[in-house]
Amino acid sequence: MTTNLLDFDLQGLVAYCEQLGEKRFRATQLFRWIHQRGAKDFSQMTDLAKSLREKLQHEAEIRPLPVITQHESQDGTIKWLFDVGDGNAVESVFIPEDDRGTLCVSSQAGCAVGCRFCSTGHQGFSRNLSTGEILAQLWFAEHFLRAHLKTDERVITNVVMMGMGEPLQNYSALVPALRTMLDDHGYGLSRRRVTVSTSGVVPMMDRLSQDCAVALAVSLHAPNDPLRDNLVPLNKKYPLDELLQACQRYLEFAPRDFITFEYCMLDGVNDQPEHAKQLVELIRSYGNGRPWCKLNLIPFNPFPASGLLRSSNERVTAFAKALSDAGIVTTVRKTRGDDIDAACGQLAGDVKDRTRAAERMAKQRTIMLKPTAG
Repeated sequence: MTTNLLDFDLQGLVAYCEQLGEKRFRATQLFRWIHQRGAKDFSQMTDLAKSLREKLQHEAEIRPLPVITQHESQDGTIKWLFDVGDGNAVESVFIPEDDRGTLCVSSQAGCAVGCRFCSTGHQGFSRNLSTGEILAQLWFAEHFLRAHLKTDERVITNVVMMGMGEPLQNYSALVPALRTMLDDHGYGLSRRRVTVSTSGVVPMMDRLSQDCAVALAVSLHAPNDPLRDNLVPLNKKYPLDELLQACQRYLEFAPRDFITFEYCMLDGVNDQPEHAKQLVELIRSYGNGRPWCKLNLIPFNPFPASGLLRSSNERVTAFAKALSDAGIVTTVRKTRGDDIDAACGQLAGDVKDRTRAAERMAKQRTIMLKPTAG
């Protein structure tokens, strides 16, 4: 089988070219052709030696992911469903705004974490994506959009690893992909504009701070351990105190002076005044009195299997005011792409459920979650 060059960051491509008897600068040229120009055909790479182009024709490829479907929302959001083989598919979402273009990228086919409010988790976990499959989403989207908009300028300015999967449970494939996104010979993105979202895989948060410290978003969703155990099962392994201490350690290396906390607003479950009060107390107990985080309140996007409902606009507003009045920077995420199931928590794709997640979560649906005090 030929080697997929999308699997390599620049250092990996240098090592590969050395195996072919080529110098480092050839790897840099090749890397630019792939990622900056979106080239797939080696014959287009006219500044490479003919002998190298011939080697690559026989031994390597730039392997895209086949596009199964493309849907465009009324608000301009675009969702792609990519075929990753063996009956599995993953989704990526492009969100255009006035001052940025954000691509939401998947890291796994399915997800093993199984958060109650996430449709991806309800379908179970199939497998990790390779580095090449992670990068193929960005490679395709960037160069498709450039052609569509008839521009040579960069279209995607921000990448968020918030698609299908828990990125830090696919660490070995994630880090080379991040390095390619950041590399000036690749996509040249700022560390501040690449965000990894995690439900709280504490050991990997510590590793990421040393290996490739990009912006971090943590899926919090509850202000106390009993409630978070129910909503985010990973909390049973890494409870809130361990998670928030890891956040403090990460801040020493982060490109921003804050961690973003994602908080999905669930009607009658985690949106009551006592929850806001507990959340304020929790945040104030860390950070030595300095502002150190931002709360991003997310309106829940309901799906039938969850048994959960979206908090009312009035409840979300009141919750946000309670946090803001306590001096915590708080935003409410504007829903985008919900008419094409591209909004937060809606990505489901088409994954073979080898983890029997649907069966396990069906049992949970019979349990009505109640607000947890203290």
